[in-house]
Amino acid sequence: MPKWRCRIMWITRLCARLILFSFGYQWIRRKGKAAPREIAPIVVSNHVSYIEPIFYFYELFPTIVASEAHDSIPFVGTIIRAMQVIYVNRFSPSSRKNAVNEIKRRAQFDKFPRVLLFPEGTTTNGKVLISFQLGAFIPGHPIQPIIVRYPHVHFDQSWGLISLAKLMFRMFTQFHNFMEVEYLPIIMPPDQQKQNAVHFAERTGQAMATALNVVQTSHSYGDLMLLMKAAQLQQEKPWTYMVEMARIESLYHISSLEAEEFLDKFLSMNPDISGCVKLQDFLRVLRLKPCTLSGEIFGFLDVEKNGSITFKQFLFGSAHVMKQPLFRQACELAFAECDAEGDNYCTDKEVCCSFFRFPKFFHGLFDLFDMDNDGRISRDDFFSGLRKNPLLIALFSPKWLHKKDLSKAGDRILEEIV
Repeated sequence: MPKWRCRIMWITRLCARLILFSFGYQWIRRKGKAAPREIAPIVVSNHVSYIEPIFYFYELFPTIVASEAHDSIPFVGTIIRAMQVIYVNRFSPSSRKNAVNEIKRRAQFDKFPRVLLFPEGTTTNGKVLISFQLGAFIPGHPIQPIIVRYPHVHFDQSWGLISLAKLMFRMFTQFHNFMEVEYLPIIMPPDQQKQNAVHFAERTGQAMATALNVVQTSHSYGDLMLLMKAAQLQQEKPWTYMVEMARIESLYHISSLEAEEFLDKFLSMNPDISGCVKLQDFLRVLRLKPCTLSGEIFGFLDVEKNGSITFKQFLFGSAHVMKQPLFRQACELAFAECDAEGDNYCTDKEVCCSFFRFPKFFHGLFDLFDMDNDGRISRDDFFSGLRKNPLLIALFSPKWLHKKDLSKAGDRILEEIV
């Protein structure tokens, strides 16, 4: 950055400190010191509130990596743009790859400010540390972790389900808000950086969790999406629909957007206050009638055998089915058996007569697969329907009709959930 711009930015940094002052942060307790940029070109921090970017802009003047959605946030959006932000679309693989390359490029040259990342990818309540994204760790540069605490008695300053306007109002009306910042020792990258980016992130997370005296969970931004979805649909306990998405993505390669679709399906089953669904509502949404097979499908998910299922069990069970090596092949064979005329389309009559072994037990299933409501099911419609309702593969694949296989699969799911 040119020297003349650095001098001008000092005025902007002073404005950032005045903003902090107006929000009630008259003094901020610090422990430790920031390492020189030449030694640790990347810094990572836990993320509790929208206050941290403002503080780091004043304190370190780094380049920040942020979601494109943050550009419109009052105060914060203006400040992160001044920090030469690296924008990333968390749902775009190409955007994430470009962001990693840009982080690596800026970390290599001293002419750029140090790079700041919030590896959790979202704000938390500060009581736990959630799973880390790997963008800060793939480049393989030394990292200095920084932790932030907000000690309080009456007013929790974390940015959770509270609206930004209400949070800002509460901060303005507090005489003083407490904030503590601690600079932790530098963590050096492993020798084989690409292979050990995950291990690098784990070591950094352990150091930060230990300093914060909290545990690190497998929750991620995907859990926030599920929480917000449940809250928008006025569920009484929206937090019961958080499922540790980082673990599910690792085990089953299910994206957050796919998990949201499964949540929509589950919420259409009218869960009770505790977030559980009974057999009757489960069968209604999947267009099944009570019978031995439909009971076995439900029992496959009801690993605790208490007559109800949670969203976590529904998601784990559905993902477990889709992960099976023969799932795609089973879909292909099922469609081939339905497509009696060989024209790559299935009619209601073909599906009912040619495929379902027990047609009298099932009703309304055709509508689940007829995505465009044209009275017939194309190959894409069929595969999309099974991917959205993978448990229905039990109707098409004979091997799922055996209680022994269902029982073994249920036991495996129970181990994975626990």
